[in-house]
Amino acid sequence: MEYEVVIVGAGPAGLSAAIRLMQRAQAAAQELSVCVVEKGSEVGAHILSGAVFEPRALNELLPDWQTLGAPLKTPVTHDDIYWFNNAEQARKIPGIAAPKTMHNSGNFIISAANLCRWLAEQAEGLGVDIFPGFAASELLINDGAVAGIIIGDMGVDRQGQPKDSYTPGMELKAKYTLFAEGCRGHLGKQLINQFKLDLDSAPQHYAIGFKEIWDVPADQHHPGLVVHSAGWPLNDASGGGYLYHSEDQQVVVGLIVDLNYQNPYLNPFEEFQRYKQHPVIRQYLSGGKRVTYGARAIAKGGLHSLPKMSFKGGLLLGCNAGTLNFAKIKGNHTAMKSGMLAAETVADALFNGDLGGEDLTAYASNIKNSWLYTELYSARNFGAAIHKFGSFFGGVYNTLDQNLFQGKLPFTLHDTTPDHACLKLASECQPISYPKPDNQLSFDRLSSVYLSNTNHEEEQPCHLRLKDASIPITVNLAKYAEPAQRYCPAGVYEIIEDEHANPKLQINAQNCIHCKTCDIKDPSQNITWVTPEGGGGPNYPNM
Repeated sequence: MEYEVVIVGAGPAGLSAAIRLMQRAQAAAQELSVCVVEKGSEVGAHILSGAVFEPRALNELLPDWQTLGAPLKTPVTHDDIYWFNNAEQARKIPGIAAPKTMHNSGNFIISAANLCRWLAEQAEGLGVDIFPGFAASELLINDGAVAGIIIGDMGVDRQGQPKDSYTPGMELKAKYTLFAEGCRGHLGKQLINQFKLDLDSAPQHYAIGFKEIWDVPADQHHPGLVVHSAGWPLNDASGGGYLYHSEDQQVVVGLIVDLNYQNPYLNPFEEFQRYKQHPVIRQYLSGGKRVTYGARAIAKGGLHSLPKMSFKGGLLLGCNAGTLNFAKIKGNHTAMKSGMLAAETVADALFNGDLGGEDLTAYASNIKNSWLYTELYSARNFGAAIHKFGSFFGGVYNTLDQNLFQGKLPFTLHDTTPDHACLKLASECQPISYPKPDNQLSFDRLSSVYLSNTNHEEEQPCHLRLKDASIPITVNLAKYAEPAQRYCPAGVYEIIEDEHANPKLQINAQNCIHCKTCDIKDPSQNITWVTPEGGGGPNYPNM
């Protein structure tokens, strides 16, 4: 199938690009064929975000969003920001003593998944073809330029042989292909490597973000209340927690753990379970019922970790490039803006006779001349300060930088060590003892994965590929106590013993919730996450 523009990923960036392309086509009275492919079973199935949403980009994209019924129903009414001293004590931080980027007046507590479902409706109404349940598995490259994508085969067994249900993959050809796969995109990673897009960039940095949705008693629910915290339980890592009071007597709670932590015994999932036991958080969750669980990697390196975002035949959008503004803990509005700028760049080219396959370097100029660049520039030191100085003193630095100097201090902090290279040897670290789940506020991983509605066709090739099958035991287990069995939020990786009592790595790919943490944090960079059959993975209802 041939289109003028193919977009990979029906997230905020991809759908905003699709909408803006059709808006430009209508304004120019031009015909334009655009399609969006989405690996989730439906639009929104793989979308996970906090999310406090800043409507700036939406105001530009669809100014009449309120009339159109956008699912922005809960305006933020109040911000509470805490420093957790320990498991029982906390100090509320006055608003003036916190970075102004943490204040959320004018923003909304939303379900990003539901926002994407609504954006998809707007795009389809403009004539965009959207194909959920189809995974873009390979790049089409002609004469050094991206010419589209290949949809993965469906109905193959573990050895890659066709089953009775076999359906061959399909080529989707395009003049330009926009890659909006989200953080650590499978094809985005290939593009960065193949075209050396990160040659002049600092390493990208990541965190893993957890999220649960709870139904809570009415007297514990305060619609519009936003709670952020730093400090405990992350004694061995940087990051922070959040709790948002959304609509329908629900609360969303989560923890963000930076993936540059050093202790291989740290278990981000267990840190999240401990977090919910703190009195500040417990007061809102006690007596409630957990209804959904999920986790996702977050690209948080900021401005200096952005790769070159254009190459022959295509563009990188949103979190696939790393446009999240970590100073705000927000990436949806920046992803949307990058998608809109990408669409305008492509439209300008196509409507002026471009035949496709060019390196649209105007995209970089359009970004630099937009508020997206201004935001990322002012936040350029935020993450590096926390990595260098720790959560407390990094927070003090960021408060001064953001509040007094508007992010314009005349120097730049850099963090040049990739996250996977930060792990110390197990022999240099102390194991961490985590409490057993109480099944009221804290839970085990498998019962949590159940709430993510994750499913994969079991008879298919494993989508978690090892470059060297011996490394998990000979290197990762021997040196680092195999951290994969702890950093994975879904229990995918286990060390078991064979019949001769020899340890081996077991991969439970069925459990995978597509967070990409293994692809990022493996100290040997031995794991490559590739797309499973379309429709596999989590099925988040309204994350």
